[in-house]
Amino acid sequence: MQVQQTEIEGCFILEPTVFEDKRGYFMESYNQEKFEHLTGAKPHFVQDNESLSVKGVLRGLHFQKGVHAQAKLVRVLEGEVLDVAVDIRPNSKTFGKVVSILLSSQNKNQMFIPRGCAHGFVTLSDTAKFFYKCDNFYHAASEGGIIYNDPTFNIDWILNTEDLIISEKDKILPAFNEAIIH
Repeated sequence: MQVQQTEIEGCFILEPTVFEDKRGYFMESYNQEKFEHLTGAKPHFVQDNESLSVKGVLRGLHFQKGVHAQAKLVRVLEGEVLDVAVDIRPNSKTFGKVVSILLSSQNKNQMFIPRGCAHGFVTLSDTAKFFYKCDNFYHAASEGGIIYNDPTFNIDWILNTEDLIISEKDKILPAFNEAIIH
């Protein structure tokens, strides 16, 4: 596994070692010892989530606040997405930084997003199956979000705005300067 530090402190891109032959492929998608050694992060994952989205679905930017904050290890099992993390930790050296990466079933890359970051993705393929591990349980009262098109971040979601499919809940998320992020 190769690990690359991103512009966000504690946020990593993981490229697995994939063994391919005429039968298909094998890869180790997660190994706690290797992960901790290569990243220095020591999450204790307690929940796995999976979603299926059609092309144009944009989910985000979401986060959990306070003691219910979540670190995530995300990957795509089928299809392709643009995955985005935003550092919303006020005391972080990388506060306000944005990282975006193409994750796909082809490249098999993953992104580790530390606690205190907002997260979102948009589906670029006809469908995408998105999978992620969380180090804390979902807690509805601690849910927060930032509107996907906040000019503070100027995120290029690749697709035209009129091609995006966004939930009613995500369409009314507050701007970054209005979001409760502590």
